Amino acid sequence: LRQQGLEEIKQSDDLDRVNDVRVKLLGKKGPLTSVLRGMKDLSADERPKVGKFANEIRDELKAALEEKRAQLEKAVLDAKLAAEAIDVTLPGTPVAQGQPHVLQQIIDQLEDLFIGMGYEVAVGDEVEQEVYNFEKLNLPKDHPARDMQDTFYVTPSVLMRTQTSPMQARMLEQHDFSKGPLKMISPGKVYRRDTDDATHSHQFHQVEGIVVGEHVTMADLKGTLEAVAQNLFGDQLKVRLRPSYFPFTEPSVEADITCFNCLGAGCLICKGTGWIEV
Repeated sequence: LRQQGLEEIKQSDDLDRVNDVRVKLLGKKGPLTSVLRGMKDLSADERPKVGKFANEIRDELKAALEEKRAQLEKAVLDAKLAAEAIDVTLPGTPVAQGQPHVLQQIIDQLEDLFIGMGYEVAVGDEVEQEVYNFEKLNLPKDHPARDMQDTFYVTPSVLMRTQTSPMQARMLEQHDFSKGPLKMISPGKVYRRDTDDATHSHQFHQVEGIVVGEHVTMADLKGTLEAVAQNLFGDQLKVRLRPSYFPFTEPSVEADITCFNCLGAGCLICKGTGWIEV
């Protein structure tokens, strides 16, 4: 039985044949099982000898079957790998590289510019306390911007910031002026209850700045705005300041730049004025 079983296992040339041989040799109707079942008819002296011998044969056949199965499975895998061989030296499929959002590109560009001029960048929370968004920026309680129709309130004293200016108040509180002037910008998202259209959005970006120190003049402000405009639009642009009214700053001005389309000659974009308000 041993020799016959080992020979059949050796001649098995595929996994299905190995399974058939296993059932034939070790199955419920196999010769080895019949021997073990017939042990009840043996004498007490013969039973241990026959049982030990039958178990040895069974273990040997099981080991041979597992070894044959492992050989055939490896052969199948090797054949599959050979058929599906991949040249690992070939270049892979190119993956398109993403780009930063255009608004983030502008913010990064401005941050680099201001850092080069000695400013620090202060990023604040988009959910802000009302006192920092209004009172500490000289916006009284009767100011229109504090109306529920203009501001997203989270609670009566907490809101979605309408400007990045709260960081000015916070930095003024924290800054040690004994170590020098305060120069900082605060970029980020702000929120107002505007009706979305081509020129308005309930959420937009701001980059605000503040400089506090001795001998700082309006000339410094104009020079800074010129540096920003030329950095964004080109060295050929000029900046002009116009007096304007804002209830929270004094003096107050608005800035115009030379039209980047016509360079001051007048066109439809600048409505013939040669200037664009920024």
